[in-house]
Amino acid sequence: MRKRLTILLTAVLAAAALTAYLVATGSARPTGSGSLTIYSGQHPETVSAIVAAFEKKTGINVSVRYDDEGSLVAQIEQEGSHSRADVFITENSPPLEALVERGLLARVDASTIAKTSAKYSSPQRLWAAVSARVSTIVYNTGALKASQLPHSVLDLANPKWKGKLALAPTETDFQPIVTAVELRYGKARALKWLQGVKANASGHIYPDNEALLSQLNSGQGELGVVNHYYWYRLRDEIGASKMHTAQSFFADGDPGYVVDVSGAGILESSSHQAEAQKFLAFLVSPQAQQIIAHDESFEYPLGSGVVSARGLPPFSRLKPDPITVEELGDGAAAIGLLRAVELL
Repeated sequence: MRKRLTILLTAVLAAAALTAYLVATGSARPTGSGSLTIYSGQHPETVSAIVAAFEKKTGINVSVRYDDEGSLVAQIEQEGSHSRADVFITENSPPLEALVERGLLARVDASTIAKTSAKYSSPQRLWAAVSARVSTIVYNTGALKASQLPHSVLDLANPKWKGKLALAPTETDFQPIVTAVELRYGKARALKWLQGVKANASGHIYPDNEALLSQLNSGQGELGVVNHYYWYRLRDEIGASKMHTAQSFFADGDPGYVVDVSGAGILESSSHQAEAQKFLAFLVSPQAQQIIAHDESFEYPLGSGVVSARGLPPFSRLKPDPITVEELGDGAAAIGLLRAVELL
């Protein structure tokens, strides 16, 4: 009897040790109701605040894995039907559309889509719009006046900006602009434009928008294109008195004036569909949208009629390029163009 108990105890301890190891190494998927695993390419501070509020309200335990959204797409594709992810949150719509094309996302409840922007959500209801950013011209006020700024993003290829243009071509925020240019003017003209942009930005090509804006603010280069929130964050970080840059928009409807959408989708393979649907509904609820409205991310909330409390230009008054999230697609065409001119 004692030997049988010893064997049983040994088996139980071994199973417990294996489970602990799998959890520690990320190989065990949460099971049972009341838990969710989120893959997030969004800002950790914002997502963490929303997750904490959701857990408090619902009692559902949430674990979040943060990484570059492109890397997360690759992992989800590799994991396939065995993905640990229940929900995928992105900064931009192309990664979500990439999963749509591969049939990896489940349909979002109609009641959730009804609480957010149908215009900026998946037309097939396969992901929901959560927040938005808009591309702007950022310029050094010691070098340029607002009246001297280009009216179109195409003007950035003009030789007059040689040595003055700052660029962060590897940023995913730049890809929607490339897509918009190609959609409006065709592949040949888009390539020629990118070649001109590359030549003008020689000496001022940076790894990310934070570096680009910081360099412009210190007088390295005269203008660049970034999403609006980078400027507001730098202002909060260093103080308004140390800001030597300002923002402006390209002409109404210009392909350089693009709204980028952060969204969330549910993995078709998730075994926690009910909890995932609750989380997406919460993301576009007044409570979560108010977190975004007051958050240091400076994004525009898109759900439940909530507006930004951060002093941004009203979202309703923006007049961007009319390109849709479906037309922006998965970003593959833009990546191909950027690689063709060796900007990626």
